[in-house]
Amino acid sequence: MKIVVRDVTFAYNSHAVLHGVSLGVAEGEIVSIIGPNGSGKSTLLRCLARVLQPRRGAIFLDGREILAIDARQWARQVGYLPQAGGTSFPITVLEAVLMGRKPHIRWGVMPRDLEAVERAMRYTGVEEMARRPLGELSGGERQKVLLARALAQEPEVLLLDEPTTSLDILHQLEILELLRQLAVEQGKAVIMVMHELNLAARFSDKLVLLKDGSIFAAGRPEKVLSVASLKAVYGVEAVVSEGRFGLEVLPLRPVAGRGTLGGDDTT
Repeated sequence: MKIVVRDVTFAYNSHAVLHGVSLGVAEGEIVSIIGPNGSGKSTLLRCLARVLQPRRGAIFLDGREILAIDARQWARQVGYLPQAGGTSFPITVLEAVLMGRKPHIRWGVMPRDLEAVERAMRYTGVEEMARRPLGELSGGERQKVLLARALAQEPEVLLLDEPTTSLDILHQLEILELLRQLAVEQGKAVIMVMHELNLAARFSDKLVLLKDGSIFAAGRPEKVLSVASLKAVYGVEAVVSEGRFGLEVLPLRPVAGRGTLGGDDTT
């Protein structure tokens, strides 16, 4: 499935967050949205997920405007993993992952639904905690369960807001390797918000670098992550090199005259 974002603008009341954003994501492609706090990364992903409606412009899925797609059909085609957060729902891990099958269930849970849940839990390594209460899990464990729920939908498009948040290095690599496997072997289109630039560069086919709600650069990681772009967008001096395992970014120091701390990335 192909996603096309065409001239999308969004604002929270009078506060403009996105300005004429346009991009395309093809089947089997992994695209990471990167940028500093407040640049509009999560807001763009929420527009893609139909959580927010653009003030101007449109988003298309295989040529159809996403707001015109039936809700059940949309939920079968697109899986969305928002930023990690706590939960007070008194449900088990198995029940949480089974919720991902809701778009497919009409009269009751069928064997194919349980097979999809089992497969998603196995992919994400949470099968052994199936009976544990969701509220008792660590942040990293809960993140893996929420990803399993998205995979249980068996969507053709995955929208992931910081999917490696709260995960240690091993589990970050496991999740990103899984996403790459799903893209290559099943042709899923994967769009994710990422903060860790080296991981984004290693696992993405394309990067979209946002600055103040606009696309500053987009394309292959080696094109987007340059010394000049890191200085202009992030305000840091850095070394960018082609290492043994791909592009490597080493931040050195803030650009002279930039000493203020950014806020939380609420947009």
